[in-house]
Amino acid sequence: MISLQFLPTNPNPCALPTSSHYTSTSLKPFSTKTLKLTRPFHNTKPYSSTTTTTTTIRSVLQWNRKPELAGETPRVVVITSGKGGVGKTTTTANVGLSLARLGFSVVAIDADVGLRNLDLLLGLENRVNYTVVEVLNGDCRLDQALVRDKRWSNFELLCISKPRSKLPLGFGGKALTWLVDALKARQEGCPDFILIDCPAGIDAGFITAITPANEAVLVTTPDITSLRDADRVTGLLECDGIKDIKMIVNRVRTDMIKGEDMMSVLDVQEMLGLALLGVIPEDSEVIRSTNRGHPLVLNKPPTLAGLAFEQAAWRLVEQDSMQAVMVEEEPKKRGFFSFFGG
Repeated sequence: MISLQFLPTNPNPCALPTSSHYTSTSLKPFSTKTLKLTRPFHNTKPYSSTTTTTTTIRSVLQWNRKPELAGETPRVVVITSGKGGVGKTTTTANVGLSLARLGFSVVAIDADVGLRNLDLLLGLENRVNYTVVEVLNGDCRLDQALVRDKRWSNFELLCISKPRSKLPLGFGGKALTWLVDALKARQEGCPDFILIDCPAGIDAGFITAITPANEAVLVTTPDITSLRDADRVTGLLECDGIKDIKMIVNRVRTDMIKGEDMMSVLDVQEMLGLALLGVIPEDSEVIRSTNRGHPLVLNKPPTLAGLAFEQAAWRLVEQDSMQAVMVEEEPKKRGFFSFFGG
């Protein structure tokens, strides 16, 4: 049985570990021919055989450790897109629970006032008794409006209002900023992440949701309409002072990309010019998990889409990004008459 040792904490993530971090038995089964690097390491010196093997071992072990939280806490991240139906709420639910499973405290705020759905995806719709409206009116405390998940106690949900209810006229970006400040100063401790599920469109609800945020995750799909809205939203986020913008490309189908019926992830990244946080493949299990109120990342065994959400959450913690990979087109089969020009 092969035993692998965990990597020690390295203050410089770009620096390669020395050979003393690994035992001789753990280096033998791996070779550079069978393993590929999951992300590039920037180094000015050319790679030698020993350095390449050590880097390969590091890429294998990077998912066997807890990610190091980068930036100041709390990290206030708004998840937006501009276009509806691209997977913002699904991304918020799965990334939020993935962060909680990694050991970080998370508060997810459903900023969609009229069409609240985040509680349904998390299976917490029957436990939402108070909302932010009751907190602002003085009918309850903030801790009473927070709904704690029974599966992961470090994950909490906060809804702004109940369906079919009207918000007070004074509710806006300043009220949501006050809410985020109240979460920072609560007695239970400041959460590591505050995820804001942004409503569709670029109207008042969008402006309210992005006001307290200092980071943004842009969810898009590889189609023309979604990319146009995403490009428009990127400009609005930059005008509001949010410079740290990463994107998640959702519902990617490699068969359509190979058939040139869908834009590749590389094309999407070139069009929007944003750092890539994750690529989520098309998965029918998303609909099943949504209807059950059971997020995709909790499925056993995990699906490809669930693993992609977990890796996106990992990169979000370390403020990392991935590189798009070009999908090559499959060669067309040539028949017998092709030799005669057919």
